[in-house]
Amino acid sequence: MSEVRRPDLANRPFDPRVICALDVPTTDEARALVERIGDAIGFYKVGLQLFASDGMGLARELKASGAQVFLDWKLHDIGATVEKATAVLASAGCDLLTVHARPQVMQAAARGATGSDLKILGVTVLTSLTDEDLKAHDHSLDAARLVERRVQQALEAGIHGVVSSPHEAARVRQLALAAGREDFLIVTPGVRPVGAALDDQARAATPASALEAGATHLVVGRPITAQADPRTAAQAITAEIALI
Repeated sequence: MSEVRRPDLANRPFDPRVICALDVPTTDEARALVERIGDAIGFYKVGLQLFASDGMGLARELKASGAQVFLDWKLHDIGATVEKATAVLASAGCDLLTVHARPQVMQAAARGATGSDLKILGVTVLTSLTDEDLKAHDHSLDAARLVERRVQQALEAGIHGVVSSPHEAARVRQLALAAGREDFLIVTPGVRPVGAALDDQARAATPASALEAGATHLVVGRPITAQADPRTAAQAITAEIALI
């Protein structure tokens, strides 16, 4: 098993707003992808699939190589458990961590991250869900209104930002600015370059339109990782948003 090897990132030829989702089954596959992408990406998402395959070890390797790391693990448990788990993850020096956007969970994660550089993001509504899906889950609110409620709760909890679809990014930005939180992060999955397949994303948008709507970061997976040349695919996305 080899460790992640990265080129020198001192000149940062990548766009730090683009987060590449390493949604592959094993850490060895993730390492191979990182090597193929090279200096075109400097921020990686380690999600649940890799969590089950020494994802924390991979995250530490990425940090040691100079990359930024987004732990998309969507913590959701009683407050004491979330607080303790967050404190452990904060000690690893990663950059972003997701929790479910529930008041008690977000407040607990904020406590656990105290004194560290780890930023907590509340997951509002998954980008694979439609309004009909939410009705089936017994929600009385549609996606847009449910996101609004959870963003307000995230702001009240004092966390650093949220994960929402590009379709809600503009409204999230409005709410954050109204609360005096210009630093509020809006991380948007469901980002697809022009002409790319939507796959399982029900509420998607192009990289440019997501940023113009108010997103601060774009999470991009298969449009980079499933391509024959992932480095070139990443560079194409960076070029698409260079003037935004």
